[in-house]
Amino acid sequence: MTPTDNETGRDTGPDTGPETTIQGEYDVDTIHVAPAIELRGISKAFGPVQANKDISIHVAKGTIHGIIGENGAGKSTLMSILYGFYKADAGEILISGKPVTIPDSQAAIAAGIGMVFQHFKLVENFSVLENVVLGAESGALLAPSLSKARRELTSLAKEYELNIDPDALIQDIGVGMQQRVEILKALYRRADILILDEPTGVLTPSEADQLFRILRRLKEEGKTIILITHKLREIMETTDTVSVMRRGEMTATVKTAETSPEELAELMVGRKVLLRVDKTPAKPGPTVLEVRDLNVTDAQGVQRVKGISFDIHAGEVLGIAGVAGNGQSELLEVLGGYETATGTVTVNGEQIDLTGAKSDARSRRERGIAHVPEDRQREGLIMDFHAWENAAFGYHHDEAYRSGLLMNNKAIWQDTEGKMERFDVRPPDPRLAAKNFSGGNQQKIVLAREIERNPELLLIGQPTRGVDIGAIEFIHQQIIALRDQGKAILLVSVELEEILALSDRIAVMFDGQIMGERMASETDERELGLLMAGVTDEKGAA
Repeated sequence: MTPTDNETGRDTGPDTGPETTIQGEYDVDTIHVAPAIELRGISKAFGPVQANKDISIHVAKGTIHGIIGENGAGKSTLMSILYGFYKADAGEILISGKPVTIPDSQAAIAAGIGMVFQHFKLVENFSVLENVVLGAESGALLAPSLSKARRELTSLAKEYELNIDPDALIQDIGVGMQQRVEILKALYRRADILILDEPTGVLTPSEADQLFRILRRLKEEGKTIILITHKLREIMETTDTVSVMRRGEMTATVKTAETSPEELAELMVGRKVLLRVDKTPAKPGPTVLEVRDLNVTDAQGVQRVKGISFDIHAGEVLGIAGVAGNGQSELLEVLGGYETATGTVTVNGEQIDLTGAKSDARSRRERGIAHVPEDRQREGLIMDFHAWENAAFGYHHDEAYRSGLLMNNKAIWQDTEGKMERFDVRPPDPRLAAKNFSGGNQQKIVLAREIERNPELLLIGQPTRGVDIGAIEFIHQQIIALRDQGKAILLVSVELEEILALSDRIAVMFDGQIMGERMASETDERELGLLMAGVTDEKGAA
């Protein structure tokens, strides 16, 4: 018998491996087959924080098993224990039914476990072949190792449809190919179990589709895959089974075919979550932002933005789609006053300075431009400062925050308390340092600071990156509410679902250029994905 979750009645982790029915010369014979991975009673604490609490789970051989949960649910800690980065305080790990000790990543590799990290562990100026061999050389001399690896790499690439040039430098290939290299590294080390952590975060839709075709092929060949992702659509389309974690515990393990995105979201958060963005059609007003022939060149002389032009009207969201690194970040930096550029930018008909003394962020704020940066921890907050201090950054010159020549800390404190209540920041304590809040609550502090300034134009980059599904729902609501107040919003996100859900119009950037523009209601992920990959816009810009 398997224990079940009291709320859902679904399996939460069997005491023994599953039974498999084999049909053949013995008619029907039921035998016990050990899981590829079984975790029993895993617990891990970091000081007073219980990251994992008595977690038991089994992953059947030859399946794709998803693990989902909010930030801080304990997913990464659990996988870090399995891969040898952390040692569990209690519990047992079994591989193919046999207890194992995994003190480090080398022991994990020896046990047949490979891990593909969200941020690839590749040496940029090494070739594909050299990266695959690195750390797994077969002797003191490199040449025989490379020769052996080349033969095996060719065989693996052909078997699993991971075709790639072994002599290509990592710095010269795209992120989709780099991910293939990471998978080949694991297979070269004889991995039968693959852990993938948020594998599609930097991929175009077509690259993500290709990845999942590869994963299905690996599954067909008998490999076992653990997929960690926050994208419920990927879970539903790719996995056989999914486990849900909440607050360090395993709340349920369900067969994917027997659940739904809505049920999974509720299991993750503990309440019903609206997965779609509820909004009425936009009512665009006058032009707020007008960009003409904007060019940005970085400190190394590389042109990052190449003569782009677009407009945003009051009461609409213009989404900028594209794979990270195609000029979107530089666009936000210029408009936010962090970077210089050439071209013409006007806000409400008045030209703003792109190169001179008035090209800084303070001048942008004075012109009614608010900015939620892409990296909240590096650009949006000072992590060691209190929440009340962070809630005033950039606006601390305002008269409401001053008492003569000095800062009026009491006024800032009281203002922060109101912001925390309205934006549901938890815990609602202005005295806490920014680093003591979860990622979603850090984002809410930045959003509250910028949105409540009643801006004419809101620049917002990656609004829900690394944010819990419950906080995503709230952030999306705030963006649409600002739009409905008649504000202009420039949204940059690598999440196509988010772009399609929030935007009224969508412009796609590739290699610093706008490849095309679409009405959100008249396009789909496939068309946008082609533009993101640099495919010529046959319809022409809207």
